Amino acid sequence: MVTGFQGRGFRVRDDVFPGGLLLSPVRAMAWSDAPAVDALTQAAFGDLLDLDPAPEFLLLGTGAGLRQPPRAMVRALEERGIGVEAMDSRAAARAWGVLRAEERWIVAALLPL
Repeated sequence: MVTGFQGRGFRVRDDVFPGGLLLSPVRAMAWSDAPAVDALTQAAFGDLLDLDPAPEFLLLGTGAGLRQPPRAMVRALEERGIGVEAMDSRAAARAWGVLRAEERWIVAALLPL
């Protein structure tokens, strides 16, 4: 669960992630090489999407404001059965907590604020 924000980054429990953040139901990882929203591809998420079972959807935090991700990336994930929900990173961090409290099997990629 994201417990706060620090600078452009995120706090998860006692750990601070000063840049981007990748979240799955089992781990939180720094996303230090996060590209700009316009440059996102499946490869940018590393092994985040390789869960078994596959995540329901990717909660994509697009930084300080909402920006639409590349349509080609969204289509590629949808072809794998993974939806994409984009919103600003603060809203995505809050949504992550609510959805995980409901035990939804999702992943999140939060770009720096």
